Amino acid sequence: MTGSSAEFRRSLRSWGSLVALAAAIWLIANACGSDDAPEPEASTPVATQTASVAPPPDDNPDLLSDWGQLSARDGRLVLNDGVVPYSLNSALFSDHAHKLRTVQLPAGASPATYDPADVFSFPVGTVITKTFYYPVAEGSAPDGMRVLRADPTPADLADPLDLSSVRLIETRVLVHRADGWHALPYVWDDTQTEATLQRIGDLVPLTLVDDDADTSFTYVVPDANQCANCHATNHTTGEILPIGPAARHLNRDVDLGDGPTPQLVAWQDLGLLGDLPPAADIPRAAMWDDDAATIEDRARAYLDINCAHCHNRQGPADTSGLFLEATTAIGTEVGVCKAPIAAGSGTGGRLVGIAPGEPDESIFIYRMGSIDPAEMMPELGRSLVHDDGVALISGWIEGLVGDCG
Repeated sequence: MTGSSAEFRRSLRSWGSLVALAAAIWLIANACGSDDAPEPEASTPVATQTASVAPPPDDNPDLLSDWGQLSARDGRLVLNDGVVPYSLNSALFSDHAHKLRTVQLPAGASPATYDPADVFSFPVGTVITKTFYYPVAEGSAPDGMRVLRADPTPADLADPLDLSSVRLIETRVLVHRADGWHALPYVWDDTQTEATLQRIGDLVPLTLVDDDADTSFTYVVPDANQCANCHATNHTTGEILPIGPAARHLNRDVDLGDGPTPQLVAWQDLGLLGDLPPAADIPRAAMWDDDAATIEDRARAYLDINCAHCHNRQGPADTSGLFLEATTAIGTEVGVCKAPIAAGSGTGGRLVGIAPGEPDESIFIYRMGSIDPAEMMPELGRSLVHDDGVALISGWIEGLVGDCG
């Protein structure tokens, strides 16, 4: 790929054939993943109130700023009043992108309703955003193609992003209207002052820089219709829903400016969430990279956030018989000694999803390590292999005891 990022995107929007290609690539290589491997959590200013002055618009504005959620001001990305940043224990791997997540309830609305297992029930008018960005590599400009693969940072959400040190890519908006949730992708311009609604999505060429080697890849922004690939977690209804805002994912400490505090308690204090059960009764997903947790808890949390939005009993992959929620008992339903139903070349010649003690003989590891659209898992939401995720699941499988013979 030659030329600057700006030239590439101008050419893309001018050539109808490449627009069609963008949509095709997305269908086989990406989606609105949600949620979000513990990439670094963004730092943002704390909300000063629990609801906006006016409800979110009923239409779909062309400019992200018209939603009243995020503003690029004085070289920083700041949150408007009533917009609350939040963090997850473990998040969906998205080509090493960092993510700034926010939620805002409409003025006068009742708080969200707690649920011990499912995503919380938010009132009509709720707006959830997720901004994807990368730290820029040393010596590179924020509007360039070279971005940094950086280690996770603590969940300190009190300070705004410094736009001189990050490359903003896109912001995805989920808005709850009377007829359900709607998803919209907004792409940031090269000046990092505004993001524009791009219903057809976009392609952004990037080079990921780390200590080992530089990796060039194409970051794919989904089109407005493709978010259902992940967010329609119920195959029967096809209803789009958030994925991350559930008790087990949100149950962690964050710093909103006054020091670490339990995130769900902070939500309750801010009027975002209603009654909570005792703290001991609230489920908590492990952080997949937390060495203090057991490898089983880490692996199950990783599979839950990366795979269970499809691989659940009501999800798009319900016919596979593979259910990867963290609450599913370890056995055939999570892939142990389970022969595939219809994996085709995706088996890589392996016979079962998980062969205890033998990660190299497990279909899970083969598909996680592939970037072939016909074989890789997750089949949407990434263009790169998450090597750390593969290593985690391999280590877990290696420690499992059993024989599929």
